[in-house]
Amino acid sequence: MLENLTNCPVCEHDYFSPFLVCKDYTVSEKEFQIVACQNCDFKFTNPRPSAEEIGKYYHSDNYISHSNTKKGILAQIYQKVRKISLQAKLKHIQKESQLEKGSILDYGCGTGNFLKICQENNWEVTGIEPEEIARKQAEDLLKINIKENIFETELKTKSFDVITLWHVLEHIHLLDETIEKLRELLKPNGILLIAVPNCASADAKKWKEYWAAYDVPRHLYHFTPQTLPLLLKKHSIKIDKYMAMPYDSYYISLLSRKYKTGKLNFLNGFFDGLQSNQWAKKNSLNFSSVLYVCSCNIANFPKV
Repeated sequence: MLENLTNCPVCEHDYFSPFLVCKDYTVSEKEFQIVACQNCDFKFTNPRPSAEEIGKYYHSDNYISHSNTKKGILAQIYQKVRKISLQAKLKHIQKESQLEKGSILDYGCGTGNFLKICQENNWEVTGIEPEEIARKQAEDLLKINIKENIFETELKTKSFDVITLWHVLEHIHLLDETIEKLRELLKPNGILLIAVPNCASADAKKWKEYWAAYDVPRHLYHFTPQTLPLLLKKHSIKIDKYMAMPYDSYYISLLSRKYKTGKLNFLNGFFDGLQSNQWAKKNSLNFSSVLYVCSCNIANFPKV
């Protein structure tokens, strides 16, 4: 059963135009429509599976971030690159929070690998993961209870120095409610780190409906550096810094080429990712994925 959104999740406008029809190459092989808001140009999957139905679109070894599989060359490359990126993520939170250790909430923690790195570096870790299989793997890895739902937990307000969403915001059905809840959980001087794909990137424009980071129907929303600030501003969340996530370009380009040609070509995939990163450096950090460092201190929020 698919549900239709009648209003734009960002600006509430009620008129959309067709943007792309993309295929779910990971699980179902079905096609899904992406639309663009005629007012703010925000792009989102519509119609989409309901919150009750979306779970079945994650149940595949091909969805590596949840299955944690090491089968196949692509999965092995993903695992190796992830080890490097996890250390980079830890350095990001330490630098941006100016803390060597503190309290951190990872929303959409998957199999718990990022929180494991934090835990090993003396951070007090909390994870939320709706998907049952990934959640159990995270609990086995971290030896803590992983929360299933941010609205049903007994998390204290203003209790986290850092909250992270690593490629998670694009998956969340209750978008406004979740952002507001995250804002409540963050300490007054805490930071919110949001990493999302960027559908204004060079590789998104190159691959169009084959761009792997559209990842329909799991990705409900398709952000850009122009539309995400509009959404966050509704919740008095300010973006303080934009940062590149250059490793993502290579993996996304490799998958995109595979979707279009039916073949894995590692050499061409590498050069596709390199070209995308080089273009982004010259074009306002329009990388394939962007990390947004945000704050919620109302006193520092610009007046309209």
